[in-house]
Amino acid sequence: MSGTDRRQQLLETALDFFAKKGFEGATTKEIAAAAGVTEAVIFRHFPSKQALYTAVLDYGTHTPELQDWLAEAQACMDRNDDEGLMRMITANILKAYRHDPRLERILLFAALEGTELGLEHKRGFSIPIAQLRCEYIARRQREGALRNDCEAFAILAAVGCMGQHWAMTTQMFGFCVPDITDELIVEDFTRILMGGIAKGSR
Repeated sequence: MSGTDRRQQLLETALDFFAKKGFEGATTKEIAAAAGVTEAVIFRHFPSKQALYTAVLDYGTHTPELQDWLAEAQACMDRNDDEGLMRMITANILKAYRHDPRLERILLFAALEGTELGLEHKRGFSIPIAQLRCEYIARRQREGALRNDCEAFAILAAVGCMGQHWAMTTQMFGFCVPDITDELIVEDFTRILMGGIAKGSR
């Protein structure tokens, strides 16, 4: 196996274990065994368990799908498509959980364990994106397109929290809601949100 392929294999295996056991619970010994290598091979690619964990977070975050998502969000903001942006955020949260919830599990473990490496990674990645979207919402409030009697961050949190809670409830906790597809819930959440923030709503 080439060095590049071996590194990816180790990242995939470590992603599985950190998602199941968190940083504290997973060991490099069991990750190596599952990958069919020795611990020495892991440390040849990653100098420490912390370095492996950080690489896993980067690997799980910086995906082509994410770049497409960010570009789609920017396109919505460039054309002042408020409803499209809200719909896109919810749809992509649900899509991320359905496609691969492992990164979300790792970040939940980080919060529960107090693993600062994971928490710093989450803040370092998410805060700039949130700030950009809050600036957009604040601009649209100033332009009169969105009601301005609530904080921009509260609006952003509302759309994110609706999608996140639904994804966790159905994908992680196993709640089954018959006859409700992701497409339907995205449209309903968008309708609820826009009905609450569009100018002139009550």
